[in-house]
Amino acid sequence: MRAFGFAAPRGIDDALRLAGDASAFLAGGTTLVDLMKLDLLAPEQVIDINRLPLHGIRLGPHGLRIGALERMEDIARHDAVATHYPLISQALLLSASPQLRNMASIGGNLLQRTRCGYFRDVATPCNKRTPGSGCPARTGDNRGHAILGTSTSCVATHASDVAVALVALDASVRLLGAGGERTVALADFYLPPGDTPHVENRLRPGELITEVIVPPLPWAGNSRYVKVRDRQSYEFALASAAVAVDLRDGVVHDARVAVGGVGTVPWRLPAVEAALRAGQSRETAAGLAAEGARPLAGNAFKVTLVQRVILRALTELAGAR
Repeated sequence: MRAFGFAAPRGIDDALRLAGDASAFLAGGTTLVDLMKLDLLAPEQVIDINRLPLHGIRLGPHGLRIGALERMEDIARHDAVATHYPLISQALLLSASPQLRNMASIGGNLLQRTRCGYFRDVATPCNKRTPGSGCPARTGDNRGHAILGTSTSCVATHASDVAVALVALDASVRLLGAGGERTVALADFYLPPGDTPHVENRLRPGELITEVIVPPLPWAGNSRYVKVRDRQSYEFALASAAVAVDLRDGVVHDARVAVGGVGTVPWRLPAVEAALRAGQSRETAAGLAAEGARPLAGNAFKVTLVQRVILRALTELAGAR
């Protein structure tokens, strides 16, 4: 780890004044500190934001609002979240380990780097680490890599489980920086790699996520997050599905579906949603999940796997009614 300056402002304005291109905000630190230890990130200044007033979990007529510094475990166990948006609670509880969930903030989780083993191995090329150096995952060990949204520059999967759930629920993030405040839909916030895989989102230098906003959805209580992974704890998804269904008298009136573990960003599936609304079978709708997939030598199994995790979520929801 390289030397860095440190500041712990008490106010948001002070934090923004300190922020610059060579600085990094510290909340839980579960990703930032890890990558700094490996010299994969080397900010000149670390700004501890834990004393900023960015807390709170509030449910009201305009939906759910979550302060960016709320810890993942606290959100998952919150009665309003577990009751009205169980999809969020389930995704959080299937994330990381209890120790990490107690440390990690929701804002930090949404901003964790999209990465793979090659990114973490400084002895290998990586376009995320050194733009233009190459992507050895394309012909190397790519069993856990993406099949959707990939490019010749990068095939790493987005790591966040809760981001998949939030994208399915049309959530937005509120951002604050020197240029003022703005709100961005989470589905638009993340950027596929294209030719610039080191640019992962629309966050501007010195901006903070201050709040996560989930719009009201009366039937969000009928939702599931299904995650398939190599082991049952502290493991990224091979494939996951965030599914919410408005099911009345056995008829699907509306649906929200997004998947993780298979995309370079949290991947919304409007074709699957449309098929469900049109009355097609669960099997037919789930079969549309991998449209446009570009599997590699080691991860072609994910085409079938992503279809099956969606089918499992839909079947569990139908059986719960």
